[in-house]
Amino acid sequence: MSEVEEVATPEEFVENEQETNYKPPPEKTIEEILQIDQEDESLRKYKEALLGQAQTGPVIVEPDNPRKVIVKRLVLVAADRPEIALDLTGDVSQLKKETFTIKEGVSYKIRIEFLVQREIVHGLKYVQKTSKLGITVDKMTHMVGSYAPKTEIQSYTTPAEDAPSGLLARGSYTVSSLFTDDDKNEHLKWEWTFEIKKDWKD
Repeated sequence: MSEVEEVATPEEFVENEQETNYKPPPEKTIEEILQIDQEDESLRKYKEALLGQAQTGPVIVEPDNPRKVIVKRLVLVAADRPEIALDLTGDVSQLKKETFTIKEGVSYKIRIEFLVQREIVHGLKYVQKTSKLGITVDKMTHMVGSYAPKTEIQSYTTPAEDAPSGLLARGSYTVSSLFTDDDKNEHLKWEWTFEIKKDWKD
């Protein structure tokens, strides 16, 4: 696991952010953004590039889903191995029954695939806490960024990290994941498991 500074776990995230002086900017609709500083040509072009499809009207990909961010898949990406994906569109409580196998010491990344619809989302964050035998061994927050609505799937890939290695590192791990944003909206929270083995084979 990467040695990163301790940051908020899914359970602690909102509480810890309240202790800082950071205040996210007020949430604005796409229509409000388009109306601001219309006489500024360079800003107008920037907003056009930022908003893309959303300039011409609401982008709604799944009309029956009220969420602005719809998280679709978590994908494990390791060099010279087929990608392994978790479908996040169903009953996420069942995901702990599926276990990724990761070879000890290998470098890997996690890709989150998601849709953004209806409005811009500001300051998306991916928060992850990893535990083994009930003991937290790794915590991290990845700043994903702000995204305008699009009909296409958008994605974020974490920086590469090395799986732990050695006899004591092998075994099963539980990961608590949270996709949130500056406004503390909980877009999706789920748990999943992986197992560190000496080799990719079972």
